[in-house]
Amino acid sequence: MKAKKTKSGYPEFVYEKEDDVLNIWLSKRKIDYAEQSGDVIIHFTKNSEPVYIEVLDASKFLRVQSRALPKDLRETLFVA
Repeated sequence: MKAKKTKSGYPEFVYEKEDDVLNIWLSKRKIDYAEQSGDVIIHFTKNSEPVYIEVLDASKFLRVQSRALPKDLRETLFVA
């Protein structure tokens, strides 16, 4: 998958509903390696600069992480 640069530039967010994966492109630099922690994979340049983030099982990840947000913001962002 290649990042699509928009008028606003980076970061570029792409959600793949079929696979429930959130892709976050931070730049278009060359990826040299990746590290995974749980459901998050971060791809880096050879200088350890993050380029691309994959969030697997994104809907669950966002639900869990949203608990750290204030209640009124959670209700605004995650309308049932």
